[in-house]
Amino acid sequence: CIFTTAKQDYAKKVLDVLDPKKKLIRLCLSQQDCLCAHGCYWKDLTRLGRDLAKTVALDHSIQGFPAQADNWISVPRWWGDPRDEELLHLAPLLVQLGQAVRTREMGRGWVP
Repeated sequence: CIFTTAKQDYAKKVLDVLDPKKKLIRLCLSQQDCLCAHGCYWKDLTRLGRDLAKTVALDHSIQGFPAQADNWISVPRWWGDPRDEELLHLAPLLVQLGQAVRTREMGRGWVP
């Protein structure tokens, strides 16, 4: 899922770069899906329709979703560099989070 405060046409262009074959990203939320207050756009993770206890957001700025700061993982801003490997560096952490959620769902609590 991609959730951006950018306008929909820009989000689609980014998706074309990230997932040109349209096989990886199933959902894209953009500025029209954000909340607007005082001229600022805020990402509301509840718009995803998912359990927030099982949801993380990777973003360069917490300003996009202050109400769900516990779900936020800070990443450097992406500038379109095809050599950017930040997500590859985060893969082990994301796998651990996925395993912890599955373990919790089986009633065994969180696994460090």
